[in-house]
Amino acid sequence: MNTAQYDHSLEKYAELAVKVGVNIQPGQYLWVAASIGTEDFVRLVVKKAYEAGAGNVHVQWSDEEVTRSFYEHAPEDEFNFYPPWLVEAHKEVIDKKGAILSIESENPDLLAGISTDRITSYAKVKAESLDYFYEVLEKDGISWSIVALPSQKWADKVFPDVSQNERVEKLWQAISRTVRIDQKNPVEAWNSHIELLQKRAAQLTEKNFAKLHYKGKGTDITVELPEDHIWLTGASKNEQGHPFIANLPTEEVYTVPHRLGVNGVVSNTKPLAYQGNIIDGFSLTFEEGRVVDIKAEIGLELLEKIVYMDDGSDYLGEIALVPHQSPISSTGILFYNTLFDENASNHFALGSCYPTCVKGGIFMNDLEREVHGLNDSVVHEDFMIGSEEMDIDGIHRDGTIEPVFRKGNWAF
Repeated sequence: MNTAQYDHSLEKYAELAVKVGVNIQPGQYLWVAASIGTEDFVRLVVKKAYEAGAGNVHVQWSDEEVTRSFYEHAPEDEFNFYPPWLVEAHKEVIDKKGAILSIESENPDLLAGISTDRITSYAKVKAESLDYFYEVLEKDGISWSIVALPSQKWADKVFPDVSQNERVEKLWQAISRTVRIDQKNPVEAWNSHIELLQKRAAQLTEKNFAKLHYKGKGTDITVELPEDHIWLTGASKNEQGHPFIANLPTEEVYTVPHRLGVNGVVSNTKPLAYQGNIIDGFSLTFEEGRVVDIKAEIGLELLEKIVYMDDGSDYLGEIALVPHQSPISSTGILFYNTLFDENASNHFALGSCYPTCVKGGIFMNDLEREVHGLNDSVVHEDFMIGSEEMDIDGIHRDGTIEPVFRKGNWAF
């Protein structure tokens, strides 16, 4: 890898994360969550944030070996406990109207072989403890963004047939293309890309479909949509009106399904990487919105525990459209990372919804959301269902049918 070229690309990436991802504002507090191994990039992010006028920049480090040791050796009681001081720290970010930047670089198999009870128990108690924090994120109350950086173990998983000393560079090149830092002006490239996505989202909102009918390999499912639903993109505005992009990369337009209006069967087309485990070869059958049957070739026990984690985790909270002919899909790479794989494929999410996807949704109380068919859960787990074979029809409220996708791509 050309060191000078790599350093230049890393600096452009840091600038993109700060100026486009979280779009840091003068005096704004920034929390950076990152794993050991990303130090050079994190240092650049901190520098770029201060140069952009940030207030305090706090870095919260994690370490894979420490995380693995926790799940392997900690006392059983610890998996039903989440530190109150961490809850307060997250709340302080909201109170300060700060921003959150997460830098992913984890091994997809980090927790392979760990008890599924430990994994899901801790995931649940963490989600419950941070319920207020996640609700603010779902309402776009503060700016937040997720980016990724290659690690050796992640690259080993993605490129097992490539010489080991070339894998990290190959993964870095793929990430660079998908986040557009290989272009002369990445910020300008992102502005143009988001504009195109927003035009597509506006078209779908205007059509105001009553339902979408998906058909593909192992999938035949109908999803009802609330009458006042809105299609959105990865670009949002926080409560202060400042734009940010939650996921870099992003290729999706998404909305909310009606909680009780999902019927049929859906099958995954890419593995789901969940808490350091892989779930694959699975299908979910829905009746009146609820999952009534689960099958999986790999990770069935873990998938069942995710689906039935609470009263809302067995319903859908999000549907997203991504054409098969999109930049990430066109790489032909299976990333084993939802940040990338969900942006190469149509996908659904089990669990909580984004209330921003319904007119006035962020101002609704729990009862009003329920009346509008919005789902609530401690879970929000995306899984990929799209392929080059998928057809999707939009069903209008008068019963007429309009093609939305044909052979995995837009039909209009």
